[in-house]
Amino acid sequence: MKREKIYPDSGVELSPFVLKNYDKVINTASFGLYKGFIHKAIRHMEIRPDDDILDLGCGTGRNAELMLAYLNEKGSVTGMDLSEIMGDQFNERFKDDKRATFIQSRIDEEFDLNKKFDKVFISFVIHGFPHEVRKTVIENARNHLKPGGAFIILDFGEFKLNEIPAFHRFVFKTIECKYAFDYVERDWKEILKTFGFDDFNEDFYFKKYVRLLKANIPGPKKPGN
Repeated sequence: MKREKIYPDSGVELSPFVLKNYDKVINTASFGLYKGFIHKAIRHMEIRPDDDILDLGCGTGRNAELMLAYLNEKGSVTGMDLSEIMGDQFNERFKDDKRATFIQSRIDEEFDLNKKFDKVFISFVIHGFPHEVRKTVIENARNHLKPGGAFIILDFGEFKLNEIPAFHRFVFKTIECKYAFDYVERDWKEILKTFGFDDFNEDFYFKKYVRLLKANIPGPKKPGN
C-alpha cells in the first residue's frame, strides 16, 4: 500500500522500492561518483575518536558506517529516520557494532532524546522540507548539541537558479523538488545565526553546487570570562 506524502511537493520522501534499494539507486543516479564524494565529505567533518554523533535522516546507515571508522570504542552514532525499511537496513548493517543505534522517528517535529551530542549531521534531507519545517529541524539539532558542538549540513550550496548555466539549471529543476529551489537561494549562515550558531566552516564539491556547512555553537565559558 502506497503511503501518502507528508509534504506532497517534497523529493526526499521516497517510494518503498527506492527505500529498499536506496544505496544502489544513489550509486546509479550519481554514475558512481557518490562513493568517492561521500568519503571526502565525511573526512571533512573532522570527527574526533570519542565523538557522539546524531545522524538525522540517516537512511540505511551508509554515512554512519563511514563515521564509525573514525570513532573509537567510546564514540557512537545514533541514526534517526522515519522509514522502517531504512531502519531494518541500518540495524542489519550494524548488528555486530553496538556503537550504532537506530531510532525510528520524524526529524521534522520536536523531539527530545534526553542526550546531548558533539555533532549533529544531516545529509541531503533538509532541502526537501518547507522552510518553516526546516526551522524545526534546526531547533532539534541545536537542542541536542553539547556546548561547543557542531551542526553539520551536507546539502546543496547557495546559488541563484537564474544565474547558473542553462543546462545545470535544467537538470536541477528536473530532478529536484520546488523546496530545493527555495533552499539554494537562502543565506544559511544568517539563518543559523538566529539559532545561536556563531562560527562557520565550509567545504565545497561539484563546482560549489554541493556544500558541507559546519555551524558551531559557543563552547563553555573559561574561568574569568
